[in-house]
Amino acid sequence: MTEEEKALAGKIFNPCHSEFAAIKAMAHKLCTDYNLSYETETQKREQILEQLLGSKGSNVFFQGPIFFNHGNHTFIGDGFFGNYNICIQDDAKVTIGRHVMFGPNCTLATPYHPLIADERRYRINDSGELYGPCMASPIVIGDDVWLAANVTVCGGVTIGCGSVIGAGSVVTRDIPENVIAAGVPCRVLRKITPEDSIRLKPWLFNDNSVDVQGDNTL
Repeated sequence: MTEEEKALAGKIFNPCHSEFAAIKAMAHKLCTDYNLSYETETQKREQILEQLLGSKGSNVFFQGPIFFNHGNHTFIGDGFFGNYNICIQDDAKVTIGRHVMFGPNCTLATPYHPLIADERRYRINDSGELYGPCMASPIVIGDDVWLAANVTVCGGVTIGCGSVIGAGSVVTRDIPENVIAAGVPCRVLRKITPEDSIRLKPWLFNDNSVDVQGDNTL
């Protein structure tokens, strides 16, 4: 197996391996290109994301800056919005559904390291290469999820469709569908119900409304 195949299979891999490092170097270059672009350069940004990501749907927007460890291990559905300073360490596969929103400073971190100190130290392997043992677990973000500001999602976590993760949370375990969850570590606070609808708060509206003719969501 290649080092990339080991990472995607959840095996111990060497992130310092030359072939693996080359993939990361290209992703980091594309991230830098994106971060140096202007928000109005929509075509340029679109082309960079096409090269960077494993796949993406329509209307995918990152405010920037962005940082991906690989990029090609991340798969994003339609209608994604990412606010400032998104970091996705996608050594393992990251799957993001449709109509997902990330607040500022959100991080998805798939890799992890041995807990025993001397097991995570860098060393020289039998091939004479620098070697630092690393593992990674995939992350799945369901459709219509909102991660508020400064949320960190750890490897191995699945967040169910329609759920909201409160600001500053660290998500270490799976979160079910259609709940509000928050905290360190993140835990479910309650279900989202029809009583949460902004339609019940008419004082919020002026010319803007969530009620439109037909389904015009992107």
